[in-house]
Amino acid sequence: MVVIRLSRGGSKHRPFYNIVVADKRVRRDGRFIERLGFYNPVAKEGEEKLRVAQDRLTYWKGVGAQASPTVERLLTQAPAAPAAAPAQA
Repeated sequence: MVVIRLSRGGSKHRPFYNIVVADKRVRRDGRFIERLGFYNPVAKEGEEKLRVAQDRLTYWKGVGAQASPTVERLLTQAPAAPAAAPAQA
């Protein structure tokens, strides 16, 4: 089964998570099929906390991938997350 889940990165006391599509049998931080975005729980003011490629997420859910409970919770917050501000010259 294919799942959409978090893969941990970063250093001690400074976690950073990639939102990935992976086979359920593969370990948490192991091989994955595709990276859909990221979640930074310790983002400071002005930094992006959550980014998800909605088109790829829709595709994977359409072909039967199941999101983990944590990813589902984050995805409900995604529309509420502020969009990235355009670069100013």
